[in-house]
Amino acid sequence: MMSAATADYDVLVVGFGPTGAVAAGLLGRLGHRTLVVDRLTDIYDKPRAIALDHEIFRHFDNMGLADAIAPHVEPFTASEHFGVDGQLIRRVHMIEKPYPLGYTPSMVFSQPPVEAELRRHALSFSCVRAELGVELVDLVQRTDRVGATLKDAAGQSRTVTARYVLGCDGASSTVRQIAGIVLEDLIFDEPWLVVDVRVNQAALAKLPQNSAQFCNPARPVSFLIGPNNHRRWEIMLLPGEDPRQTARPENVWKLLAPWLAPEDGELWRAASYRFHALVAADWRNDRIIIAGDAAHQQPPFIGQGMCQGLRDATNLVWKLDSVLRGVSPDILLDSYTAERKQHVIELTGKIKAIGQSICERDPAAARRRDAQILIAGGGKPLEITRQEIVPPLRTGFLADQDGAARGSLFPQPQVLHDGAPCLLDKITGPRLRVLIDGRRSEAPSFMALCAAHRQLIATTIAPAGADASGVLEETDGVLARWFDRHGVVAAIVRPDHYVFGAARNAAELGSLLHEVTSRLHGHPDPDFKMEKTA
Repeated sequence: MMSAATADYDVLVVGFGPTGAVAAGLLGRLGHRTLVVDRLTDIYDKPRAIALDHEIFRHFDNMGLADAIAPHVEPFTASEHFGVDGQLIRRVHMIEKPYPLGYTPSMVFSQPPVEAELRRHALSFSCVRAELGVELVDLVQRTDRVGATLKDAAGQSRTVTARYVLGCDGASSTVRQIAGIVLEDLIFDEPWLVVDVRVNQAALAKLPQNSAQFCNPARPVSFLIGPNNHRRWEIMLLPGEDPRQTARPENVWKLLAPWLAPEDGELWRAASYRFHALVAADWRNDRIIIAGDAAHQQPPFIGQGMCQGLRDATNLVWKLDSVLRGVSPDILLDSYTAERKQHVIELTGKIKAIGQSICERDPAAARRRDAQILIAGGGKPLEITRQEIVPPLRTGFLADQDGAARGSLFPQPQVLHDGAPCLLDKITGPRLRVLIDGRRSEAPSFMALCAAHRQLIATTIAPAGADASGVLEETDGVLARWFDRHGVVAAIVRPDHYVFGAARNAAELGSLLHEVTSRLHGHPDPDFKMEKTA
């Protein structure tokens, strides 16, 4: 039998949209031989996703892409929800500075140029190859690899082998179908029209200055402010309306009449969709794994669709890297489904609840909804932040002992480096690491504990002026407040920035260090050293 090392590629990525491009870029940075195929030859030139958040931008920054995509990204405005009679009932906004991850928590972006940068980044690595206009026909799993039959635009077929196949090929995923993975229905199915307009400068003043949800039972509408002059409407279709006819330009402009006239802008895109809530029963069939829309679909009411796909990629790739290098057993990949499926189901439940509230068609029920939201706000419009909606991880590659910080995103403070402020990840990088509260007198002994686990990088941080020596100084107190809020002195953080576990004292830290070593490497010896293979 041929060994896994003789496979043509380490990973075959099917689909070169945002999820596939991020996965390929991460794999390329880690040195894995990667082939990406996509049946389309070009990036789709119209916007689909429009929102991303600080977790995702943090990964873009880790990839070295922040400066390249910044011109195509803007802060998300507050979103105002209006009730039956046009009154403000709820306001969804961002938390105040200093931001917990170092970036504006919610953003809007223009997908085509950002997707182009993601592809350019992936292809900047010599170990990554892309073949466009190439379609996946079949997959055959063997003990140590997968054989993939590919067909090019001329109809010529060939077979390549890869140690793993990652299906990022969208809602109608061929990879998912070949792998025999079924979708579970999370019970949401509504017809909507999505309209994107490049609004003329003079007409922008006619429009709401914040994003908005018009929770009108006659016809619910979402309005989003995109970058520059891009504005989006998501308009619920009513029973009996033909989606194709409704998407015709003359009918679209009739629906936009309360806000704009045809001379006020350019109709960029109008497409009818059924907003679904679906999740794959399993996200892995041995060496075949799925991600992005291939694994889940959710309504777009808080703009988390693409974010969820990129969370899949960042969750999976560090684990796949560890398996491909022989550091971790294959069973580590089982935590991918456990973590991401549960997270998607929980977040989709919250999105559905928001969507069902917005989409209430019964006027009496809608008025009751408005009254309940105002009561929850103490008689005023209810104020919430988008970040309250996204849950932590609940299960998977996390410490056995539960705790307040376990499974949460670890913050990223500004720190001083060579006398200048920078974000923490610039120093520690996105790897398995230990962060220690440098205000504690026991910090040196905590560092000594970590020294025995040479595969983890340990860093001690304290606020500037805390009179602590040999530590990184943070400038905004974000991390100090995090340690205080959770009552912990140290945290073990995964490469995707989720907290494996946090410790209240030296004994707990020692236990966590042994546990993470055992869980990751299948070896309880703290002197076990993670060796990188070529």
